[in-house]
Amino acid sequence: MAALHEEPAEVAAVQPDPEAGTPPPPPTVPPAAAPAAAPATVVEGEAAGAGGDAAPLKPAAPGPAASPAALDRQTLVAVLQFLRRSNLRESEEILRREARLLGDDLGATALSPTSAGLLGGSGSEADSGEALLGRGSSAAAVAIGGSVAAVATSSPGVAAVAAVPPGKVGGAVVVEDQPDVSAVLSAYNQQGDPTLYEEYYSGLKHFIECSLDCHRAELSQLFYPLFVHMYLELVYNQHESEAKSFFERFHGDQECYYQDDLRVLSSLTKKEHMKGNETMLDFRTSKFVLRISRDSYQLLKRHLQEKQNNQIWNIVQEHLYIDIFDGMPRSKQQIDAMVGSLAGEAKREANKAKVFFGLLKEPEFDVPLDDEDEEGENEEGKPKKKKPKKDNVGSKSKKQDPNAPPQNRIPLPELKDSDKLDKVMNMKEAARRVRLGPECLPSICFYTFLNAYQGLTAVDITDDSSMIVGGFADSTVRVWSVTPKKLRSVKTAADLSLIDKESDDVLERIMDEKTASELKILYGHSGPVYGTSFSPDRNYLLSCSEDGTVRLWSLQTFTCLVGYKGHNYPVWDTQFSPYGYYFVSGGHDRVARLWATDHYQPLRIFAGHLADVTCTRFHPNSNYIATGSADRTIRLWDVLNGNCVRIFTGHKGPIHSLAFSPNGRFLATGATDGRVLLWDIGHGLMVGELKGHTDTIYALRFSRDGEILASGSMDNTVRLWDAVKAFEDLETDDFTTATGHINLPENSQDLLLGTYMTKSTPVVHLHFTRRNLLLAAGAYSSQ
Repeated sequence: MAALHEEPAEVAAVQPDPEAGTPPPPPTVPPAAAPAAAPATVVEGEAAGAGGDAAPLKPAAPGPAASPAALDRQTLVAVLQFLRRSNLRESEEILRREARLLGDDLGATALSPTSAGLLGGSGSEADSGEALLGRGSSAAAVAIGGSVAAVATSSPGVAAVAAVPPGKVGGAVVVEDQPDVSAVLSAYNQQGDPTLYEEYYSGLKHFIECSLDCHRAELSQLFYPLFVHMYLELVYNQHESEAKSFFERFHGDQECYYQDDLRVLSSLTKKEHMKGNETMLDFRTSKFVLRISRDSYQLLKRHLQEKQNNQIWNIVQEHLYIDIFDGMPRSKQQIDAMVGSLAGEAKREANKAKVFFGLLKEPEFDVPLDDEDEEGENEEGKPKKKKPKKDNVGSKSKKQDPNAPPQNRIPLPELKDSDKLDKVMNMKEAARRVRLGPECLPSICFYTFLNAYQGLTAVDITDDSSMIVGGFADSTVRVWSVTPKKLRSVKTAADLSLIDKESDDVLERIMDEKTASELKILYGHSGPVYGTSFSPDRNYLLSCSEDGTVRLWSLQTFTCLVGYKGHNYPVWDTQFSPYGYYFVSGGHDRVARLWATDHYQPLRIFAGHLADVTCTRFHPNSNYIATGSADRTIRLWDVLNGNCVRIFTGHKGPIHSLAFSPNGRFLATGATDGRVLLWDIGHGLMVGELKGHTDTIYALRFSRDGEILASGSMDNTVRLWDAVKAFEDLETDDFTTATGHINLPENSQDLLLGTYMTKSTPVVHLHFTRRNLLLAAGAYSSQ
């Protein structure tokens, strides 16, 4: 049986949707109702605006009808003239040759998004002097032979054909009954000779590597998504030998943080393999987001135009979302800090919603303050009776925080008398709190789980540091008392009937001394327990398991009260709200769920992650929930409406720890990449990177006053960081916010205040007591 070993130590020496994260796939024109249309164009001009976002154009009002027979020759002539103006002689000859075979009775059909290629050239068609004919992409309605296709772009370089109903459009009758032109134009899409994929990719690679340094870093972001999509395209079209050759030649060129994904990719060698692989399915259906300056984008566009490399351009149009910004290109260091997630970077639009990150105003109530004898607290934490002085210190913040949400934005439980008493105790403890800083580091008390052969998988400590719980791989939940006060259950109903309910010590009398022990074991789960969380009032305990359930336990009777069933797969984490009542869970089904203790169904389902939700955390004001995922992103969700209001990218591995600063303004995250990243929630920006750990970071915690950040890792160390220095003098001006340009300090060692090693115990949990003593916990490992 696992034993809990306490090692107090005064240490002085310093030693991994509603906004699904990807734009929806382009709507296509139904084959049976395909209107006649010219190849669509992407026009870089006024329509794109400063931020590069173009407004969809509305179809023109219906006009008088024209005869289909009169349009046949005009359609062909117009297309040929366009190709000639664009200097696409080869394409023009192909079309002439094919048209001659088909004879004179040519009809007109729409160019579908899958049949359009790169037919572009430069000329007066585009305001910028360039026009690209992409896969169903346009910022204007192009009329050829009297037929119009209305096309809208959602962003630069990522465009979608708007479905146009058959009939009269833009003063023309759409011809539907003769599909021959469609067959002719679809030939352009068949230029994708599988044997040329390596040549296409190496040509682009050579171009990027030979470009100016300022553009090379940005354009290099194209390598990975293009490599994956070209490989998947080869596999999907059953060109297996070409796919294998392509993978072997170029997989070594990809960034090191994509190696795990490439390992999965290498196992997909047949079309049948792709059907059951959710990760690759997501990659194929979700748009990979790249943030590129306008200058770099224009350079890329010109190159693809000149080379007529429509295979690359088709993938850019179909599978990538290029978020264009005006200004200087980003440096390699700035890009590396932000990339690495499964779906690329977050779109800037995703982080512009207003977030109320301030704290709620605490309710006011009278607090009795003890004079000289605050040491007079007994072991149970109950203050001795003294003559109280009245003081309104119950109100932590007298003024309403301007960044705080409205007090009634979400319904929160009312404070019970016991809650008020606990707040009083908390404030009295806070008055004796040690003020931490670089010159005054906390003492650390490490709780080691010895002989934990059942496999320790989760730990939590109560807010008042009186109990510690462990979740184990043998499906048990074990609760220890870490004070001399033992854990007792409430008496049976028969014994309770004999108690005088009016007596002053009724709460003490209802406890059964026969059940007193230092350890209670809770049985109920049928799989390893991966998450545990105490309620703020210490009356309840949550646990979640591989069995797909979240269980609510009573700490009065040490029995299971409810089993919440909503997840179909293992549940990796669960957390109580700082105000109790609400809790959140996240699991292998890639969604997080918000629950209330008195509802057996979830209140909200937060969908948007592309992989498992591995960790969850409530914001201090309880209006927001942060989730970390194996897709290497962190998302912030609004409890009120379920919207995703922030997407943070930058980690190179699955996220395993989250911690909000006490003032609610910042978020710290830790992952398997051994880095701690710091985020400004209000501006939606990364503001810090802490390097030092050499293994997964499973625990993060700010001190009670927010001056110290503690991190615990599988590398058997606890590290302390200067949070005040990390967050001071932040660059959050308009330009930084608009472009996402961040300048992180090159050396985070200046922020490291101390490193404390265990003998052989990975750190899985950290907790600051109300007086700022740091408690750490983990299971001793003999390896």
